[in-house]
Amino acid sequence: MADTVPDDAISETLPESSPETSPDAAPLPPNAADVVAGLAAVRHQIAQAAEDAERDPATVALVAVSKTIPAAGILPALAAGQRLFGENYVQESKAKWPALRERYPDVELHLVGPLQSNKAREAVELFDVLHGLDRLSLAAALAKEIARVGRAPKLLIQVNTGDEPQKGGVAPAALDTLLSACRETHGLTIHGLMCIPPADAPPSPHFALLARIAERHSLPIVSMGMSADYPAAIQMGATHVRVGTAIFGARPRKG
Repeated sequence: MADTVPDDAISETLPESSPETSPDAAPLPPNAADVVAGLAAVRHQIAQAAEDAERDPATVALVAVSKTIPAAGILPALAAGQRLFGENYVQESKAKWPALRERYPDVELHLVGPLQSNKAREAVELFDVLHGLDRLSLAAALAKEIARVGRAPKLLIQVNTGDEPQKGGVAPAALDTLLSACRETHGLTIHGLMCIPPADAPPSPHFALLARIAERHSLPIVSMGMSADYPAAIQMGATHVRVGTAIFGARPRKG
């Protein structure tokens, strides 16, 4: 959604979809050995892709996307040393992460899904990085809650690189306007950009576009690449890749 839309009226009227509202869809915890093996394989692929691109593998951060995965299924990844995790739903995250963080206080929690403005306070309180800033109304809500709570998660602007009307994210042509308003009107520090390329298009041109935009604005974080395409994202300069199913296995289909 581009920043030329004055408010997020459409998305705000929709309830946040979450597995918490559909108990029958809750998955069983993945097998611990499978999680550890999947995590190791992804780490190896990240290192290989980075080396192929003549990059230091340490410059690529793995965000393990644990949406819909119960706490018991996340524990094997935590025990294996993984500390960056991504979630899509605020309510689901509130239900499982406080207890996990008591055991692993050095976890960095990323909200990688869309954020409704009425969830801004909870998101600011819970998450360390927010990937889905894409409109002025959300920027205003986040600025208000950051000032109120006194806690400032890192903020990434989501760019809709394919200009897909059904997908969140600001249009590339409108990014400069949104970025300026975030900084100058709302006093927000923007740390980077995020994108999700169209499912039916080669991802590399979209990754290259996002990397170019980030470089032009001197933004250090470039969040792009998921289970199916993260090696290509690394080739194009991703600093953060968001990988879920390759670690935790296929998620159950929604009924």
